[in-house]
Amino acid sequence: MRYLIDTNVFIQMIKDTDLITENVKYIIDDYENQIFVSSESIKEFIHLVQIGKISGKKQNFELNVFDFIENSLGFSVKYISKEHSQTFSNLATVEGHNDPSDRLIISQALTEKLTLVSSDRKFPKYRKFGLNFIPNY
Repeated sequence: MRYLIDTNVFIQMIKDTDLITENVKYIIDDYENQIFVSSESIKEFIHLVQIGKISGKKQNFELNVFDFIENSLGFSVKYISKEHSQTFSNLATVEGHNDPSDRLIISQALTEKLTLVSSDRKFPKYRKFGLNFIPNY
């Protein structure tokens, strides 16, 4: 299967925390699954590192996050495309959720028919638009 992990799950993986559920660990550790990280999540991560909001146990991931994602974690980067932006422009905002980065990541998952793995409790509200969702909580 193909999965897109959201920014929070990605950061928890990098920080090597215990906040990843057993179900999500199983998905990530299954070598038959293909795991993607959105370029939007990478942008958010770099921003948080630059402003000092996060740091991690794994060394030097800030220096070349793309190398870390692809070689250390074994994930692939899913870059924002024109099609993702078109889905984003047509995706309604659900009640109580208006984060544009989250909505762009959701749009990627919808466009690519990827299952989205997230810790965000608002994401299930997007199932009515066809989002396949696995919670990390």
